[in-house]
Amino acid sequence: MDATAFFKIGYGLYIVTTRDAAGRDNGMICNTVMQLTAEPPRIAVAINKANLSHATAKETRVLNVCALSEEAPFAVFERFGFKSGRDSDKFDGFASTRSSNGLAVPGKYCTALFELAVADYIDLGTHGMFICDVKNAETLGAGATMSYAYYHANVKPKPAVAPAAPGGAAKWVCKICGYVYDPAENGGVAFEDLPDDWLCPWCKHPKSDFEKA
Repeated sequence: MDATAFFKIGYGLYIVTTRDAAGRDNGMICNTVMQLTAEPPRIAVAINKANLSHATAKETRVLNVCALSEEAPFAVFERFGFKSGRDSDKFDGFASTRSSNGLAVPGKYCTALFELAVADYIDLGTHGMFICDVKNAETLGAGATMSYAYYHANVKPKPAVAPAAPGGAAKWVCKICGYVYDPAENGGVAFEDLPDDWLCPWCKHPKSDFEKA
């Protein structure tokens, strides 16, 4: 199977925000958001179970979807997509407001906001799909919403060629986000020896989306 064929499916890019029972805000980059019905208005959001946002949305049954504009720089993806809310405050030092449901909303780089309440949940194995009622929707900007294709062509830096690791162990680069797996920084474990269910620590894509540097 040619996994790159999936890149031809059209996606938008969004920041999904949540707030846990202790009042901690979180946000993550998501490309799997789809309108299901117009009456009543419903949206589906699929989230990898490895993400903190998945656990928070299941617990609170409330989340927001913010559509990213084409003006969003790579730094936004580094902040919300390449690190975990378990280890850092994604909104620390980042301008934000609050929606009527109390969740954080990025103060810039968004074209639309959807305030959602979870109506149903479908277990998809590695991911969970949240079927949500739209409680409120707002247009935040007039610019175009960023697509996955636009991000890859115009925003994501091209991965640098990584030099060979000491001892001859090869480095591998994620074709999705540019993360470089260096055996020297991972206890000397060669990429080939990682378990089959290992995921990229940045974008959560599988080993099959890596190529030798």
